Amino acid sequence: MQIRFLGAAREVTGSCFLLETSQARVLIDCGLIQGSWKDEARNRDPFAFAPGDIDAVVLTHAHLDHSGRLPLLIKAGYRGAIYTQRATRDLCRIMLKDSGHLQEKDVQWENRKRQRKGLPLLEPLYTVTDAQDCMQYFKGMDYDVERRIAPGVWLRLRDAGHILGSAIAELRVQDQGAERRLVFSGDLGHHGAPILRDPVKVAQADLVIMESTYGERCHRDWDSTWQELGEVMRVASEGRGNILIPAFAVGRTQELLYIFQQHYQDWGLNSWNIFVDSPMAIAATEVYARHWRLHDIEAAQSRKHNGEPFSLPNLHFSRTASQSMAINKIRSGAMVIAGSGMCTGGRIKHHFKHNLWRNDCHVIIVGFQARGTLGRALVDGAKHVRLWGETIRVGAKIHTIGGLSAHADQAGLLDWYSGFQGRPPVALVHGEETSIATLGDVLRERQVKVTQPRHGEVLEID
Repeated sequence: MQIRFLGAAREVTGSCFLLETSQARVLIDCGLIQGSWKDEARNRDPFAFAPGDIDAVVLTHAHLDHSGRLPLLIKAGYRGAIYTQRATRDLCRIMLKDSGHLQEKDVQWENRKRQRKGLPLLEPLYTVTDAQDCMQYFKGMDYDVERRIAPGVWLRLRDAGHILGSAIAELRVQDQGAERRLVFSGDLGHHGAPILRDPVKVAQADLVIMESTYGERCHRDWDSTWQELGEVMRVASEGRGNILIPAFAVGRTQELLYIFQQHYQDWGLNSWNIFVDSPMAIAATEVYARHWRLHDIEAAQSRKHNGEPFSLPNLHFSRTASQSMAINKIRSGAMVIAGSGMCTGGRIKHHFKHNLWRNDCHVIIVGFQARGTLGRALVDGAKHVRLWGETIRVGAKIHTIGGLSAHADQAGLLDWYSGFQGRPPVALVHGEETSIATLGDVLRERQVKVTQPRHGEVLEID
């Protein structure tokens, strides 16, 4: 019995782990590698295994760094089931299709340049059709129900509290007369986050494969975060320009709408026209609303007393390009939530073009901004930015709201691990070197055996 670490090993993206026994091969996650163009070029590398020999796939959640290579896996010959939580299946139907569209669009753009240079043309990693075809292999599961997925392998999904449908994968594995319990954390949620339940603690494991994205830091508390956001809303109301909020389509947009409903009166939100300008965010919001039984107690109570958690009397969904363009005719009183979350593409850039240079505009940054992105440049105080070859002056006020991470911080990770009996060994994944090293040191101080596997490393399970 062994695990091969084929992704998210000493890096954050590309989650992919292969469990092998004498009678079964189970793949846990199959995610896109994200980052620089050199990193993303690795997505075209052949799989380090024969896809047709895999018995089952387990998907922890819908984010593309966990799910994004599944259409490619099907193209390469896998024909088994993809086991995941039901809400994850519904989100993947949206996200993988959008990913296929972006793959096609990026290759079309690149091929125009290659054609002019006389270079061979590229094929998309996968297409919209490939993504849609992939969905027939998804098998939806409920939380806390054990299911046999391969010879000698049983799966139980636990709520990870990261995004809707996110799961901790608990595998009970029998091989050659021995039984072992392996727990894959997936991505663990931020304790106390709106809408979602806190990550479920698991009691038994012989090995824990645990994420460490924020293994070296702690988030600010929620009360301070909401107080800061409310103050920004008050300041913006006095200026009466427009508010632009770049936000991830899945998770962050829904959190914002929910919090806006909770603070509708005290933040003066009734004086704004609020737009969700992202077809994918709109579709994801509908999935979040449909799976309301997965919401936490507070959200369930709010739904009972206030109705649908993502509804506001002044909320407008902009599905079409013409609806999006019409927003830019509004000079004052528009609050626009649009993708992409790091301002690298999507409709938010068009709103920047029409508003960023205005002194009465406010930009609220509500998520992590990676180095090299437009969002990071704004956070770092850029006075000018480039949009489609044009230099735009940054006259808008830029507000950065901390504490809105969807990931558990170091304290949250340690608290989740404390639920296990007997200090089982841990393999740390899904983190940069510093995060893994810091969290590993803290765990070792608590007498936990820790490994920090590298890409391609094999861990034998005694």
